Amino acid sequence: MTGPLGWLFDAQVVIAGHAILWREIVGNLFGLASAVGGMRRRVWAWPVGIVGNVLLFTVFLGGVFHTPQARDLYGQAGRQVFFVIVSVYGWVRWRQLQRANERAGAPQDAPVVVPRWAGWSGWATIVVVGVVGTVGFAMLFRELGSWGPWADAWIFTGSMLATYGMARGWIEFWLIWIAVDAVGVPLLLKAGYYPSAVLYLVYAGVVVYGFVVWWRARGERPVRTAEADEQVVV
Repeated sequence: MTGPLGWLFDAQVVIAGHAILWREIVGNLFGLASAVGGMRRRVWAWPVGIVGNVLLFTVFLGGVFHTPQARDLYGQAGRQVFFVIVSVYGWVRWRQLQRANERAGAPQDAPVVVPRWAGWSGWATIVVVGVVGTVGFAMLFRELGSWGPWADAWIFTGSMLATYGMARGWIEFWLIWIAVDAVGVPLLLKAGYYPSAVLYLVYAGVVVYGFVVWWRARGERPVRTAEADEQVVV
């Protein structure tokens, strides 16, 4: 890739003797902004997150795109694709709820969803998908030659569950992110993706705070129209 676009794609900064891609830094900053938007229950969190996903997809295929790390983390790259898919679902869902709230007289800047616990059925989904997904993707990533397949598989599966949980308004999605971060930080440090590892640590702080914010907001009175809409939107 040549020209200005090529320069932007390959631009690097050297930190403590390590070459770091600017798109890894920028992609993670978009991800952090999306997490803050999710904590505040704002619709813009979804499109902002999608921009970060697209950037990070190219970063984690280090061998394919000849990045300084030169390691292919198929789980990390693949989850960016699924992030986009689930984020489109979340974006549409939250936008529908926002419109329903506005029709009921709520301010435009009001939080979109009322946080709630997933309940027994939700937890059954989380556990089953978490276990089956981790085992299945670990086997797949190992065959593909992914670096750290088991950790990569849990990060992939847990991230999907957390993003879906956020779209549904489940408080538990913050707890899933904590479990993802606990595995993700050591993996990324060992693989040489230092900005992503550091941002994972920052995410951990945001996630803990976000859990407290959503837990406290669980008793909010829902807008009646949005509550009715909640029953038909899946």
